[in-house]
Amino acid sequence: MTAPGGSGPASAPRGTRELGLGLAALGRPAYINLGHGGDVPDATVDGMERAAHAVLDRAYEAGVRRFDAARSYGLAEQFLASWLRSRALGRDDVWVSSKWGYAYTGGWRLDAEEHEVKELSAAQLRRQWAETQERLGPWLRLYQIHSATVESGVLDDDAVRAGLDEVRAAGVRIGFSATGTGQAATIDRALELGGFDEVQATWNLHERSAEDALARAADAGLEVYVKEAVANGRLTARGAPPALVAAARELGTTPDAVALAAALAQPWATVVLSGASTVAQLESNLAAREVAWAGGLDELREPAEEYWETRSALPWN
Repeated sequence: MTAPGGSGPASAPRGTRELGLGLAALGRPAYINLGHGGDVPDATVDGMERAAHAVLDRAYEAGVRRFDAARSYGLAEQFLASWLRSRALGRDDVWVSSKWGYAYTGGWRLDAEEHEVKELSAAQLRRQWAETQERLGPWLRLYQIHSATVESGVLDDDAVRAGLDEVRAAGVRIGFSATGTGQAATIDRALELGGFDEVQATWNLHERSAEDALARAADAGLEVYVKEAVANGRLTARGAPPALVAAARELGTTPDAVALAAALAQPWATVVLSGASTVAQLESNLAAREVAWAGGLDELREPAEEYWETRSALPWN
């Protein structure tokens, strides 16, 4: 059995859902997660690499095998590669994915005017694909457009599609991540065009607007990665609404574990990404695998416009 639309290993069987680890908060000193600044006691490159390796070690020990990075996550690809080499892990041991489209411009500063710049062009794809290959080539299984939207035109760009064909010819699956209030429209357009093996989208107890489109993607054979399942910290103990706190207390667990369990329970989900930046956060996230999610907390749902407006106002820290 091969992946939809091309070469490479088959996707996980439908109904198989697992926790993965995203490195957005591990590869650079600044990010928009609530309280992230307090999670980085040593913001030197060496210090952050050690911290990233500690989280990766615990994740692997706990059975996590999906690891997701991006060119814009600072040195995340480099940290992931150095960890993979140091542990002598091969492509069959892990499932590594990364993304192209944003460039990291933060200069390792908390007060940078811009932390990342988006460019979804064929030239950017070729440039960043070469960079990702240099760092993660032996392990890379999936390469994704970072934050595709219908308005960007990237899905319909013939030059980009040709570049993605070259990536696929190298034995790497092709995906895209969606963002913003138009996630559902982006997913549906990608399904119309075909040629994608995976979609990564935001879904959480606050933002559920893409769930029908994600179900359609799963029905079409795409793997579905869920990102931002704890809403950049808003669904953790640092920002959880009272209803979520009460639900976690009743279940004998933490708010983030409940939020992640809700995502893991979605029938269309393949991988739900933890965005942990410390081992303690990861331990709390891992507890989601033991939570029996029975639904509910519909009162936490927010209109997509409200959710994304709130997200855009979160400070880098």
